[in-house]
Amino acid sequence: MKILTREQVYQADRETQARQGISSTELMERAARAAFEWLHQRLQGAPVPIQLFCGMGNNGGDGLALARHLAEHGYHIHVYQVHYSEKRSPDFLINLEALRDRKIWPQSLGPESELPPIGPQDIIVDALFGIGLTRPPTPWVAALMAHLNASGATRVALDMPSGLYMDRVPESPEAVVRADYVLTFGAPKLPFFLPQTGVYARYWEVLDIGLDPAFMASLQPDFIRIGRGEARALYRGRERFTHKGTYGHALLAGGSYGKVGAVALAARAALKAGAGLVTAWVPRCGYVPLQAGLPEAMVQTPESDAHLDAFPADTHGYAVGVGMGMGQAPETARAFLKWLKAQQQPLLLDADALNVLASHPEAAASLPAGSILTPHPGELRRLLGPWKDDFEKIRLARAYALKYKCVLLVKGAYTLIFFGERAYVNDSGNPGLATGGSGDVLSGVITGLMAQAYDPLASALLGVHLHGLAADILAAGDAMEAITASEVAGALGAAYRELLRDPAAEENDNQAN
Repeated sequence: MKILTREQVYQADRETQARQGISSTELMERAARAAFEWLHQRLQGAPVPIQLFCGMGNNGGDGLALARHLAEHGYHIHVYQVHYSEKRSPDFLINLEALRDRKIWPQSLGPESELPPIGPQDIIVDALFGIGLTRPPTPWVAALMAHLNASGATRVALDMPSGLYMDRVPESPEAVVRADYVLTFGAPKLPFFLPQTGVYARYWEVLDIGLDPAFMASLQPDFIRIGRGEARALYRGRERFTHKGTYGHALLAGGSYGKVGAVALAARAALKAGAGLVTAWVPRCGYVPLQAGLPEAMVQTPESDAHLDAFPADTHGYAVGVGMGMGQAPETARAFLKWLKAQQQPLLLDADALNVLASHPEAAASLPAGSILTPHPGELRRLLGPWKDDFEKIRLARAYALKYKCVLLVKGAYTLIFFGERAYVNDSGNPGLATGGSGDVLSGVITGLMAQAYDPLASALLGVHLHGLAADILAAGDAMEAITASEVAGALGAAYRELLRDPAAEENDNQAN
Protein backbone atom coordinates (compact mmCIF):
# COMPACT_ATOMS: atom_id res chain seq x y z
CA MET A 1 0.00 0.00 0.00
CA LYS A 2 1.31 3.41 -0.95
CA ILE A 3 2.04 6.00 1.75
CA LEU A 4 1.39 9.46 0.36
CA THR A 5 2.84 12.88 1.07
CA ARG A 6 0.55 15.86 1.66
CA GLU A 7 1.05 17.01 -1.93
CA GLN A 8 0.20 13.55 -3.28
CA VAL A 9 -2.97 13.42 -1.16
CA TYR A 10 -4.10 16.75 -2.56
CA GLN A 11 -3.20 15.63 -6.07
CA ALA A 12 -5.16 12.38 -5.62
CA ASP A 13 -8.19 14.38 -4.51
CA ARG A 14 -7.99 16.68 -7.53
CA GLU A 15 -7.44 13.87 -10.02
CA THR A 16 -10.31 11.84 -8.56
CA GLN A 17 -12.65 14.77 -8.91
CA ALA A 18 -11.55 15.45 -12.50
CA ARG A 19 -11.55 11.82 -13.69
CA GLN A 20 -14.77 10.82 -11.96
CA GLY A 21 -16.64 14.06 -12.61
CA ILE A 22 -17.41 14.80 -8.96
CA SER A 23 -17.04 17.92 -6.85
CA SER A 24 -14.80 18.35 -3.84
CA THR A 25 -17.98 18.42 -1.74
CA GLU A 26 -19.00 15.01 -3.07
CA LEU A 27 -15.56 13.60 -2.26
CA MET A 28 -15.85 15.04 1.24
CA GLU A 29 -19.23 13.36 1.53
CA ARG A 30 -17.62 10.02 0.71
CA ALA A 31 -15.09 10.56 3.51
CA ALA A 32 -17.77 11.52 6.02
CA ARG A 33 -19.93 8.59 5.02
CA ALA A 34 -17.02 6.16 5.43
CA ALA A 35 -16.25 7.58 8.89
CA PHE A 36 -19.92 7.33 9.86
CA GLU A 37 -20.11 3.70 8.76
CA TRP A 38 -17.03 2.92 10.84
CA LEU A 39 -18.54 4.49 13.94
CA HIS A 40 -22.05 3.16 13.37
CA GLN A 41 -20.79 -0.40 12.93
CA ARG A 42 -19.25 -0.22 16.39
CA LEU A 43 -21.85 1.84 18.24
CA GLN A 44 -25.02 0.39 16.69
CA GLY A 45 -27.06 3.35 17.86
CA ALA A 46 -25.81 3.28 21.48
CA PRO A 47 -26.84 6.42 23.42
CA VAL A 48 -23.27 7.58 23.95
CA PRO A 49 -22.61 11.35 23.78
CA ILE A 50 -20.51 12.28 20.73
CA GLN A 51 -18.73 15.62 20.79
CA LEU A 52 -17.36 16.84 17.46
CA PHE A 53 -14.68 19.55 17.38
CA CYS A 54 -14.48 21.01 13.89
CA GLY A 55 -11.89 23.42 12.54
CA MET A 56 -12.41 25.95 9.79
CA GLY A 57 -10.92 24.06 6.85
CA ASN A 58 -11.71 20.89 4.99
CA ASN A 59 -11.02 18.67 8.00
CA GLY A 60 -13.65 20.66 9.83
CA GLY A 61 -15.95 20.13 6.85
CA ASP A 62 -15.41 16.38 7.22
CA GLY A 63 -16.48 16.70 10.85
CA LEU A 64 -19.59 18.71 10.03
CA ALA A 65 -20.65 16.21 7.35
CA LEU A 66 -20.07 13.36 9.82
CA ALA A 67 -22.19 15.19 12.40
CA ARG A 68 -25.05 15.37 9.91
CA HIS A 69 -24.96 11.60 9.31
CA LEU A 70 -24.81 10.90 13.04
CA ALA A 71 -27.79 13.19 13.72
CA GLU A 72 -29.83 11.60 10.94
CA HIS A 73 -29.33 8.22 12.62
CA GLY A 74 -30.40 9.40 16.04
CA TYR A 75 -27.06 9.80 17.78
CA HIS A 76 -26.72 12.30 20.60
CA ILE A 77 -24.21 14.84 19.27
CA HIS A 78 -22.79 18.19 20.25
CA VAL A 79 -20.90 20.11 17.56
CA TYR A 80 -18.26 22.77 18.23
CA GLN A 81 -16.96 25.17 15.64
CA VAL A 82 -13.40 26.00 16.74
CA HIS A 83 -12.96 29.53 15.45
CA TYR A 84 -9.16 29.76 15.06
CA SER A 85 -9.29 31.64 11.73
CA GLU A 86 -11.47 34.02 9.81
CA LYS A 87 -10.89 31.94 6.68
CA ARG A 88 -13.29 29.08 6.10
CA SER A 89 -13.03 26.65 3.20
CA PRO A 90 -15.92 26.52 0.70
CA ASP A 91 -16.67 22.88 1.55
CA PHE A 92 -16.71 23.73 5.25
CA LEU A 93 -19.34 26.41 4.56
CA ILE A 94 -21.45 24.05 2.43
CA ASN A 95 -21.52 21.44 5.17
CA LEU A 96 -22.14 24.04 7.86
CA GLU A 97 -25.21 25.22 5.95
CA ALA A 98 -26.39 21.62 5.47
CA LEU A 99 -26.13 21.08 9.22
CA ARG A 100 -28.04 24.27 10.00
CA ASP A 101 -30.76 23.20 7.55
CA ARG A 102 -31.34 20.28 9.94
CA LYS A 103 -31.71 22.68 12.87
CA ILE A 104 -28.29 21.84 14.29
CA TRP A 105 -26.27 24.92 15.20
CA PRO A 106 -22.63 24.33 16.20
CA GLN A 107 -21.43 26.12 19.29
CA SER A 108 -18.59 28.52 18.50
CA LEU A 109 -15.38 28.27 20.52
CA GLY A 110 -12.87 31.12 20.57
CA PRO A 111 -9.96 32.37 22.67
CA GLU A 112 -12.23 33.57 25.46
CA SER A 113 -14.56 30.57 25.53
CA GLU A 114 -14.76 28.26 28.49
CA LEU A 115 -13.53 24.76 27.80
CA PRO A 116 -16.59 22.53 27.26
CA PRO A 117 -17.34 19.76 29.75
CA ILE A 118 -16.43 16.28 28.51
CA GLY A 119 -17.22 13.07 30.35
CA PRO A 120 -15.01 9.98 30.27
CA GLN A 121 -17.89 8.05 28.71
CA ASP A 122 -18.07 10.48 25.75
CA ILE A 123 -16.65 10.03 22.27
CA ILE A 124 -14.64 12.94 20.90
CA VAL A 125 -14.31 13.44 17.15
CA ASP A 126 -11.21 15.47 16.33
CA ALA A 127 -11.73 17.35 13.05
CA LEU A 128 -9.61 20.42 13.78
CA PHE A 129 -6.74 20.37 11.26
CA GLY A 130 -6.19 17.05 9.47
CA ILE A 131 -3.13 16.98 7.19
CA GLY A 132 -3.25 20.71 6.47
CA LEU A 133 -1.40 21.96 9.57
CA THR A 134 1.78 23.90 8.70
CA ARG A 135 2.42 25.91 11.89
CA PRO A 136 1.91 25.41 15.62
CA PRO A 137 -1.65 25.84 16.90
CA THR A 138 -2.32 29.07 18.75
CA PRO A 139 -2.05 28.78 22.55
CA TRP A 140 -5.79 28.67 23.20
CA VAL A 141 -6.28 25.89 20.61
CA ALA A 142 -3.36 24.00 22.18
CA ALA A 143 -5.13 24.38 25.55
CA LEU A 144 -8.28 22.92 23.99
CA MET A 145 -6.27 19.93 22.69
CA ALA A 146 -4.79 19.37 26.13
CA HIS A 147 -8.34 19.47 27.53
CA LEU A 148 -9.45 16.80 25.04
CA ASN A 149 -6.49 14.62 25.99
CA ALA A 150 -7.12 14.97 29.70
CA SER A 151 -10.85 14.22 29.46
CA GLY A 152 -10.54 10.45 29.58
CA ALA A 153 -13.00 10.25 26.65
CA THR A 154 -12.37 8.08 23.59
CA ARG A 155 -10.75 10.24 20.93
CA VAL A 156 -11.38 9.54 17.23
CA ALA A 157 -9.39 11.67 14.77
CA LEU A 158 -10.42 12.22 11.17
CA ASP A 159 -7.51 11.67 8.74
CA MET A 160 -4.75 12.81 11.17
CA PRO A 161 -4.54 13.63 14.87
CA SER A 162 -4.72 17.40 15.03
CA GLY A 163 -1.40 19.01 15.84
CA LEU A 164 0.63 16.51 13.82
CA TYR A 165 2.50 17.64 10.74
CA MET A 166 3.03 15.45 7.71
CA ASP A 167 6.75 16.19 7.46
CA ARG A 168 8.15 17.11 10.87
CA VAL A 169 7.84 16.47 14.58
CA PRO A 170 5.47 18.79 16.52
CA GLU A 171 7.10 21.48 18.62
CA SER A 172 5.01 20.77 21.72
CA PRO A 173 3.68 17.33 22.70
CA GLU A 174 0.84 19.02 24.60
CA ALA A 175 -0.42 20.65 21.39
CA VAL A 176 -1.32 17.37 19.68
CA VAL A 177 -4.48 15.32 20.07
CA ARG A 178 -3.61 11.83 21.32
CA ALA A 179 -6.03 9.80 19.24
CA ASP A 180 -7.25 6.40 20.34
CA TYR A 181 -8.37 5.81 16.75
CA VAL A 182 -7.46 7.57 13.52
CA LEU A 183 -9.77 7.17 10.53
CA THR A 184 -7.49 8.17 7.69
CA PHE A 185 -8.78 8.67 4.17
CA GLY A 186 -7.49 6.87 1.09
CA ALA A 187 -3.94 6.04 2.18
CA PRO A 188 -1.86 5.83 5.38
CA LYS A 189 0.33 8.74 6.41
CA LEU A 190 4.03 8.49 7.27
CA PRO A 191 3.73 10.00 10.78
CA PHE A 192 1.72 6.92 11.88
CA PHE A 193 4.85 4.79 11.51
CA LEU A 194 7.51 6.88 13.27
CA PRO A 195 8.31 6.64 17.00
CA GLN A 196 8.07 10.37 17.73
CA THR A 197 4.75 10.85 15.93
CA GLY A 198 3.13 7.41 15.90
CA VAL A 199 2.50 7.68 19.65
CA TYR A 200 -0.32 10.13 18.83
CA ALA A 201 -2.15 7.52 16.73
CA ARG A 202 -2.75 4.49 18.94
CA TYR A 203 -4.79 2.63 16.32
CA TRP A 204 -5.45 3.71 12.77
CA GLU A 205 -7.42 2.44 9.84
CA VAL A 206 -7.50 3.45 6.17
CA LEU A 207 -11.00 4.19 4.92
CA ASP A 208 -11.73 3.75 1.22
CA ILE A 209 -13.17 6.95 -0.24
CA GLY A 210 -12.96 5.90 -3.89
CA LEU A 211 -9.77 7.67 -4.93
CA ASP A 212 -9.28 7.09 -8.63
CA PRO A 213 -7.59 3.67 -8.99
CA ALA A 214 -5.80 4.47 -12.25
CA PHE A 215 -4.25 7.58 -10.79
CA MET A 216 -3.32 5.81 -7.55
CA ALA A 217 -1.60 3.09 -9.58
CA SER A 218 0.45 5.73 -11.39
CA LEU A 219 1.72 7.42 -8.24
CA GLN A 220 5.37 6.88 -7.31
CA PRO A 221 5.45 7.25 -3.53
CA ASP A 222 8.55 7.67 -1.37
CA PHE A 223 7.26 4.96 0.99
CA ILE A 224 5.36 1.71 0.48
CA ARG A 225 3.72 -0.22 3.29
CA ILE A 226 4.57 -3.94 3.25
CA GLY A 227 1.55 -5.84 4.48
CA ARG A 228 0.45 -9.41 4.05
CA GLY A 229 -0.40 -9.04 0.37
CA GLU A 230 2.86 -7.34 -0.57
CA ALA A 231 4.91 -9.94 1.32
CA ARG A 232 2.94 -12.82 -0.21
CA ALA A 233 3.71 -11.49 -3.69
CA LEU A 234 7.43 -11.85 -2.95
CA TYR A 235 7.16 -15.49 -1.87
CA ARG A 236 8.22 -18.00 -4.53
CA GLY A 237 7.36 -21.38 -2.99
CA ARG A 238 8.96 -24.72 -3.83
CA GLU A 239 8.84 -27.17 -6.70
CA ARG A 240 8.47 -30.89 -6.08
CA PHE A 241 11.59 -32.04 -7.96
CA THR A 242 14.17 -30.17 -5.89
CA HIS A 243 16.78 -30.98 -3.24
CA LYS A 244 18.75 -29.19 -0.51
CA GLY A 245 21.20 -27.79 -3.03
CA THR A 246 18.34 -26.04 -4.79
CA TYR A 247 17.78 -23.84 -1.75
CA GLY A 248 21.30 -22.62 -1.24
CA HIS A 249 23.89 -22.48 1.47
CA ALA A 250 23.82 -19.85 4.22
CA LEU A 251 27.04 -19.02 6.06
CA LEU A 252 26.66 -17.23 9.43
CA ALA A 253 29.91 -15.82 10.80
CA GLY A 254 30.20 -14.41 14.28
CA GLY A 255 30.23 -15.32 17.94
CA SER A 256 32.75 -14.80 20.71
CA TYR A 257 33.24 -16.21 24.18
CA GLY A 258 29.85 -15.94 25.93
CA LYS A 259 28.03 -14.83 22.76
CA VAL A 260 27.99 -17.91 20.59
CA GLY A 261 24.24 -18.14 21.11
CA ALA A 262 23.77 -15.22 18.72
CA VAL A 263 25.12 -17.31 15.83
CA ALA A 264 23.12 -20.34 16.97
CA LEU A 265 19.93 -18.29 16.83
CA ALA A 266 20.78 -16.91 13.39
CA ALA A 267 21.70 -20.35 12.05
CA ARG A 268 18.49 -21.89 13.33
CA ALA A 269 16.47 -19.06 11.80
CA ALA A 270 18.21 -19.49 8.44
CA LEU A 271 17.24 -23.17 8.46
CA LYS A 272 13.65 -22.38 9.44
CA ALA A 273 13.50 -19.73 6.72
CA GLY A 274 14.24 -22.46 4.18
CA ALA A 275 17.99 -22.45 3.45
CA GLY A 276 19.00 -25.87 2.14
CA LEU A 277 22.31 -25.87 4.02
CA VAL A 278 23.66 -23.75 6.87
CA THR A 279 27.22 -23.40 8.12
CA ALA A 280 28.20 -21.51 11.25
CA TRP A 281 31.65 -19.91 11.33
CA VAL A 282 32.52 -19.36 14.99
CA PRO A 283 35.58 -19.33 17.28
CA ARG A 284 36.55 -22.71 18.63
CA CYS A 285 34.69 -22.13 21.91
CA GLY A 286 31.46 -22.35 19.91
CA TYR A 287 32.17 -25.65 18.17
CA VAL A 288 30.69 -28.03 20.74
CA PRO A 289 27.64 -25.91 21.66
CA LEU A 290 26.61 -25.53 18.02
CA GLN A 291 27.26 -29.15 17.06
CA ALA A 292 25.30 -30.35 20.07
CA GLY A 293 22.55 -27.75 20.04
CA LEU A 294 21.91 -27.44 16.32
CA PRO A 295 22.72 -30.75 14.61
CA GLU A 296 21.20 -29.61 11.30
CA ALA A 297 23.98 -27.01 10.89
CA MET A 298 27.61 -27.52 9.95
CA VAL A 299 30.31 -25.74 11.95
CA GLN A 300 33.69 -24.37 10.91
CA THR A 301 36.20 -22.61 13.12
CA PRO A 302 39.43 -20.66 12.70
CA GLU A 303 42.33 -21.33 15.06
CA SER A 304 41.31 -18.77 17.68
CA ASP A 305 39.39 -19.95 20.71
CA ALA A 306 37.53 -16.95 22.18
CA HIS A 307 37.32 -14.48 19.28
CA LEU A 308 37.30 -14.65 15.51
CA ASP A 309 40.70 -13.79 14.07
CA ALA A 310 39.91 -14.95 10.56
CA PHE A 311 36.94 -15.20 8.22
CA PRO A 312 36.16 -17.71 5.45
CA ALA A 313 38.61 -17.32 2.59
CA ASP A 314 36.16 -18.54 -0.05
CA THR A 315 32.54 -17.37 0.17
CA HIS A 316 31.62 -18.16 -3.41
CA GLY A 317 28.31 -20.01 -3.51
CA TYR A 318 27.28 -18.92 -0.02
CA ALA A 319 24.84 -16.31 1.24
CA VAL A 320 26.83 -14.68 4.03
CA GLY A 321 25.58 -13.03 7.21
CA VAL A 322 28.23 -11.69 9.57
CA GLY A 323 28.49 -9.91 12.91
CA MET A 324 26.11 -11.61 15.35
CA GLY A 325 27.84 -11.82 18.75
CA MET A 326 31.18 -11.22 17.01
CA GLY A 327 32.59 -8.70 19.46
CA GLN A 328 35.06 -5.96 18.61
CA ALA A 329 38.34 -7.43 19.78
CA PRO A 330 41.24 -5.80 17.89
CA GLU A 331 42.16 -9.03 16.10
CA THR A 332 38.53 -9.54 15.10
CA ALA A 333 38.16 -6.00 13.75
CA ARG A 334 41.40 -6.24 11.74
CA ALA A 335 40.44 -9.59 10.25
CA PHE A 336 36.93 -8.41 9.41
CA LEU A 337 38.07 -5.23 7.66
CA LYS A 338 40.64 -7.12 5.61
CA TRP A 339 38.07 -9.77 4.68
CA LEU A 340 35.45 -7.17 3.76
CA LYS A 341 37.72 -5.61 1.12
CA ALA A 342 37.91 -8.92 -0.71
CA GLN A 343 34.14 -9.54 -0.91
CA GLN A 344 32.30 -9.16 -4.18
CA GLN A 345 28.79 -10.48 -3.53
CA PRO A 346 26.09 -8.88 -1.33
CA LEU A 347 26.53 -9.55 2.39
CA LEU A 348 24.34 -9.16 5.43
CA LEU A 349 26.05 -7.14 8.17
CA ASP A 350 24.66 -7.08 11.69
CA ALA A 351 25.65 -6.19 15.24
CA ASP A 352 29.42 -5.90 15.76
CA ALA A 353 30.17 -5.99 12.05
CA LEU A 354 28.27 -2.69 11.94
CA ASN A 355 30.02 -1.36 15.02
CA VAL A 356 33.42 -2.08 13.45
CA LEU A 357 32.20 -0.43 10.24
CA ALA A 358 31.07 2.63 12.21
CA SER A 359 34.50 2.86 13.85
CA HIS A 360 36.15 2.73 10.41
CA PRO A 361 33.70 4.64 8.18
CA GLU A 362 36.11 4.58 5.23
CA ALA A 363 35.54 0.81 5.06
CA ALA A 364 31.93 1.38 3.94
CA ALA A 365 33.33 1.99 0.47
CA SER A 366 34.20 -1.74 0.42
CA LEU A 367 30.59 -2.83 0.87
CA PRO A 368 29.50 -4.91 -2.12
CA ALA A 369 26.50 -3.38 -3.86
CA GLY A 370 23.22 -4.78 -2.54
CA SER A 371 24.57 -5.60 0.90
CA ILE A 372 22.01 -5.58 3.73
CA LEU A 373 22.69 -3.68 6.96
CA THR A 374 20.49 -4.49 9.98
CA PRO A 375 21.40 -2.07 12.80
CA HIS A 376 19.44 -1.61 16.01
CA PRO A 377 18.92 2.06 17.02
CA GLY A 378 22.26 2.43 18.80
CA GLU A 379 24.18 0.87 15.93
CA LEU A 380 22.28 3.03 13.46
CA ARG A 381 23.28 6.20 15.33
CA ARG A 382 26.90 5.10 15.25
CA LEU A 383 26.65 4.54 11.50
CA LEU A 384 24.78 7.70 10.54
CA GLY A 385 25.75 10.13 13.27
CA PRO A 386 23.28 12.05 15.45
CA TRP A 387 19.91 13.28 14.24
CA LYS A 388 17.50 15.76 15.75
CA ASP A 389 14.27 13.88 15.00
CA ASP A 390 12.78 10.94 13.10
CA PHE A 391 12.43 12.88 9.87
CA GLU A 392 16.12 13.80 9.83
CA LYS A 393 16.91 10.16 10.63
CA ILE A 394 14.97 9.17 7.50
CA ARG A 395 16.92 11.65 5.38
CA LEU A 396 20.25 10.37 6.72
CA ALA A 397 19.27 6.73 6.24
CA ARG A 398 18.13 7.34 2.67
CA ALA A 399 21.35 9.17 1.85
CA TYR A 400 23.49 6.36 3.34
CA ALA A 401 21.63 3.66 1.42
CA LEU A 402 22.01 5.62 -1.82
CA LYS A 403 25.69 6.41 -1.27
CA TYR A 404 26.70 2.82 -0.56
CA LYS A 405 24.08 1.10 -2.76
CA CYS A 406 22.98 -0.98 0.21
CA VAL A 407 19.70 -2.12 1.76
CA LEU A 408 19.50 -0.35 5.12
CA LEU A 409 17.06 -1.42 7.82
CA VAL A 410 15.88 1.02 10.47
CA LYS A 411 14.43 -1.30 13.10
CA GLY A 412 11.44 -0.25 15.14
CA ALA A 413 7.77 -0.87 15.81
CA TYR A 414 7.46 -0.38 12.05
CA THR A 415 10.81 -1.34 10.55
CA LEU A 416 11.82 0.89 7.63
CA ILE A 417 13.80 -0.57 4.73
CA PHE A 418 15.73 1.82 2.47
CA PHE A 419 17.08 0.93 -0.96
CA GLY A 420 17.70 3.32 -3.82
CA GLU A 421 15.14 6.09 -4.06
CA ARG A 422 12.40 4.08 -2.37
CA ALA A 423 11.67 3.12 1.22
CA TYR A 424 9.36 0.49 2.66
CA VAL A 425 7.47 0.24 5.94
CA ASN A 426 6.82 -3.19 7.45
CA ASP A 427 3.53 -3.60 9.31
CA SER A 428 4.04 -6.92 11.12
CA GLY A 429 5.50 -7.44 14.59
CA ASN A 430 4.82 -6.33 18.14
CA PRO A 431 6.71 -5.28 21.31
CA GLY A 432 7.37 -8.93 22.11
CA LEU A 433 10.34 -8.61 19.74
CA ALA A 434 12.00 -6.29 22.25
CA THR A 435 14.04 -9.17 23.63
CA GLY A 436 17.65 -10.28 23.35
CA GLY A 437 18.42 -12.31 20.26
CA SER A 438 15.47 -11.25 18.11
CA GLY A 439 17.80 -9.27 15.85
CA ASP A 440 20.01 -12.34 15.43
CA VAL A 441 16.95 -14.30 14.35
CA LEU A 442 16.06 -11.60 11.82
CA SER A 443 19.56 -11.70 10.35
CA GLY A 444 19.30 -15.46 10.04
CA VAL A 445 15.93 -15.27 8.30
CA ILE A 446 17.18 -12.74 5.75
CA THR A 447 20.39 -14.67 5.11
CA GLY A 448 18.36 -17.85 4.68
CA LEU A 449 16.25 -16.12 2.04
CA MET A 450 19.35 -14.80 0.27
CA ALA A 451 20.61 -18.40 0.16
CA GLN A 452 17.43 -19.32 -1.71
CA ALA A 453 18.32 -16.74 -4.39
CA TYR A 454 15.88 -14.06 -3.33
CA ASP A 455 17.50 -10.76 -4.30
CA PRO A 456 18.71 -8.56 -1.41
CA LEU A 457 15.71 -6.23 -1.34
CA ALA A 458 13.18 -9.08 -1.54
CA SER A 459 15.13 -10.96 1.16
CA ALA A 460 14.95 -7.95 3.46
CA LEU A 461 11.27 -7.18 2.82
CA LEU A 462 10.06 -10.77 3.10
CA GLY A 463 12.41 -11.56 5.99
CA VAL A 464 11.33 -8.59 8.09
CA HIS A 465 7.67 -9.39 7.49
CA LEU A 466 8.00 -13.10 8.32
CA HIS A 467 9.98 -12.26 11.46
CA GLY A 468 7.26 -9.88 12.66
CA LEU A 469 4.50 -12.29 11.65
CA ALA A 470 6.11 -15.06 13.73
CA ALA A 471 6.05 -12.75 16.74
CA ASP A 472 2.40 -11.84 16.06
CA ILE A 473 1.48 -15.53 16.03
CA LEU A 474 3.26 -16.04 19.36
CA ALA A 475 1.58 -12.98 20.89
CA ALA A 476 -1.83 -14.36 19.94
CA GLY A 477 -1.24 -17.32 22.24
CA ASP A 478 0.95 -15.88 24.99
CA ALA A 479 1.89 -12.60 26.63
CA MET A 480 4.28 -10.46 24.60
CA GLU A 481 6.52 -10.23 27.66
CA ALA A 482 7.11 -13.98 27.50
CA ILE A 483 8.25 -14.19 23.86
CA THR A 484 11.85 -15.30 23.37
CA ALA A 485 14.03 -15.15 20.28
CA SER A 486 14.23 -18.95 20.08
CA GLU A 487 10.44 -19.09 19.96
CA VAL A 488 10.38 -16.53 17.15
CA ALA A 489 12.68 -18.75 15.10
CA GLY A 490 10.50 -21.74 15.94
CA ALA A 491 7.36 -19.94 14.77
CA LEU A 492 8.67 -19.19 11.28
CA GLY A 493 6.88 -22.22 9.83
CA ALA A 494 3.59 -20.94 11.21
CA ALA A 495 4.44 -17.51 9.79
CA TYR A 496 4.83 -18.99 6.30
CA ARG A 497 1.46 -20.70 6.67
CA GLU A 498 -0.18 -17.50 7.85
CA LEU A 499 1.41 -15.57 4.99
CA LEU A 500 -0.16 -17.93 2.48
CA ARG A 501 -3.53 -18.22 4.18
CA ASP A 502 -6.46 -16.97 2.10
CA PRO A 503 -9.13 -15.56 4.47
CA ALA A 504 -11.64 -15.19 1.62
CA ALA A 505 -11.32 -18.87 0.65
CA GLU A 506 -11.67 -19.91 4.29
CA GLU A 507 -14.81 -17.82 4.63
CA ASN A 508 -16.28 -19.47 1.52
CA ASP A 509 -15.44 -22.91 2.93
CA ASN A 510 -17.12 -22.04 6.21
CA GLN A 511 -20.24 -20.88 4.42
CA ALA A 512 -20.31 -24.04 2.31
CA ASN A 513 -20.12 -26.20 5.42
